[in-house]
This record gives sequence, C-alpha cells and structure tokens, in this order.
Amino acid sequence: MQVYVIHENPDWYPPIEAALRAEGVPHEQWLLGEGTLSLDDVPPHGVFWSRMSASSHTRGHMFAKDHTRAVLCWLEAHGRRVVNGRRVLELEMSKADQLVALRAAGIDVPRTVAVAGRQQLAAAAAAMPVPFISKHNQGGKGLGVRRFDSHAEFTGYLASDGFEPPVDGITLLQEYIPAAAPFITRAEIVGGEFVYAITADTSSGSFELCPAEACATGPGAVREMFALREDIDPRIPARYADFARRHGIGIAGFEFIETADGRVVTYDVNTTTNYNPAIEAIAPRPALGQVARYLGRLLAEEQAGLPVGVS
Repeated sequence: MQVYVIHENPDWYPPIEAALRAEGVPHEQWLLGEGTLSLDDVPPHGVFWSRMSASSHTRGHMFAKDHTRAVLCWLEAHGRRVVNGRRVLELEMSKADQLVALRAAGIDVPRTVAVAGRQQLAAAAAAMPVPFISKHNQGGKGLGVRRFDSHAEFTGYLASDGFEPPVDGITLLQEYIPAAAPFITRAEIVGGEFVYAITADTSSGSFELCPAEACATGPGAVREMFALREDIDPRIPARYADFARRHGIGIAGFEFIETADGRVVTYDVNTTTNYNPAIEAIAPRPALGQVARYLGRLLAEEQAGLPVGVS
C-alpha cells in the first residue's frame, strides 16, 4: 500500500518525492491528462493526494482537470482515502467558488463580479470603482491578473490583441485592495493545522507569486521575493484551519492582504500549494516534512483498517 500523488507537472515533484522518501512513505505519482480509466476496475488501496493545478492548461495539459474529475469520482465511489478530493478540486478550479465559500464562512473577501463571456465585460467594468483588477476565474500563476486605473484603459484592453480569454470563459472583476505594506501573506495549512506563514513582496507590482523554485523567472528571483513571517495574528490561520477542516481540505495555502484601515482580505485558496526551498530551510517546521508525515499517518490508518492479507 502506498501514497499516490495525482498531478500533471513533473517539475514540481522532486521536492515532494524527497520529503516522502525522508519519512519512509511509499509513494507513486499519477500524471493525469491523457490515458484511459476503466470504470469497471477497482482502484488500489492506499492514500490518494490530489494536487491538480488550475493552471495545468498553460503547460499543454488541456484535459488534466477533467481527467482528474473522473479519477476522483472513481476513487471516492470506492471509498478510497483522498486528500483534497472531488469537492476540493472544484474549489481549486474556480476562484468564484472559493470566494463564495470564504464569504459564507464569515471571512472577508474582495468585492467581485463574475462575468461569463466577453460581451458584458465593458458594462460590468463601468460599474466598478477605479482602480480595479481583472483575473481569470480558473487560473493560478497570476493568470489574467491586471490592474486598471480607468474604465477607458479596460475598454482598450478588451479591444486589443493582448486580451487573454479565460479558459473557462469567466472573468472576475475585483476591487483593487491597497495593502498597508507592500506584501501579501500566505498561511500554510497541513492536516488541519497551521504550519507557517510567508510574505511575498509586491512592491514590483507583480501578481505572479508562486513560491516554488520552478516558478522563478530569474536567478534568485523566488528566494528574494519571499520571507518567513513570525508576527502573524494567530486568529487568522486558526480561521483558515477551521475553514479547511469544514471543507475537507487537507493541504492548502491561504493568501490574504492586510489593509491600512484594518481589513484582512482573503483572495485565494491554493490547494496545490508549493513550498519555497529557502523558506523550508529556515522554517522551524518545514511544510514538506509536515505533508509527508500527515500522508504517512493517513496511510498507516488505512493499513490498520484493512483485513489481514489485503494490501
């Protein structure tokens, strides 16, 4: 019996593999995107960790998300232990879904309008106070995220060749939230517990805040952008841990902005969270080690629950 890691990007796998090996957790990666699935087959026993990315289509894996939907339905129908299962996949694939769920939990989120298609975008934007931002509903890596300081600027963007249509057809128009200081914070949750928080420097105006080494756009770029944060109000990650437990999220990073007028605004739940190696090297509790131990505990529980002789 082993842990199966469901994903589509092998570049992100080596740190995960190293952490699982260090904890002695048997594992295998399932790369999804193309292939067959016999619905008559019975899945193997084990623990299945889904970390399918909403940005998988940008790496040429157009069918990975729907392939994962089918696989997770199959696994859950057979009662397999899935970390970040079918419902969590939908949260990952839709920022609108995330924002609705966060708001329902009493967590402050940006004021947002979701627009399907292109025709109504200009009219919807005209009702937004400036500045505002646009982003893709299904994304990651800052897909489609742009700031607009006037409605005319947005109208010009819509008419230009530079317009980026979202893969699911839904564009989000969102209030621009000025931070009290030029950084956002990301709180990492593993197994219902807060591990650590990091800050990402936003002084350059960039919206691409992936902490993984594979996301670096230049030598040292990822290392210099992120820092371990020790002064976080413990009530903030406690609310995220509670949200994660209520929604069956085993592993995720929650990103938020603190404003000068005292708002704590959560704008993203990343259920395919990657960890920055420089932060991991100095963190009192490295997140990858916590992930490996969490998956190892679940695997041990699954093994203990099986009849003797079944593997």
